Amino acid sequence: MMMSMGNTEEERAEGRKQAFAAAEILEEALKECSKGRPFFGGDSVGYVDIVLGGFVPWVHLIDRSTGSKQFDAGKTPLLAAWLEHFGSLDAAKAVVPDLERLVAISKMRKA
Repeated sequence: MMMSMGNTEEERAEGRKQAFAAAEILEEALKECSKGRPFFGGDSVGYVDIVLGGFVPWVHLIDRSTGSKQFDAGKTPLLAAWLEHFGSLDAAKAVVPDLERLVAISKMRKA
């Protein structure tokens, strides 16, 4: 959260650094757990996918507000693909909040 809401540019830079470090750890975990499959649970969604799926709308919101990609295909290709796979699930589409609505809420919160 500090990457987008830090009080100073230094705090935001530190937040970005920490977020990208966490993404690298997740990338390694996905590589190890999925064994080349699309989800942490392998071919189908598992508990880790469901838990991390709750963060998907916030990842998209932060990406939009910062102009960067948390799960960049160049740095974290497995996570970037996971984000696409998870987002394409009908079950996820049914419960994940609309990005535009989150943007509007975020703008109201900042005001």
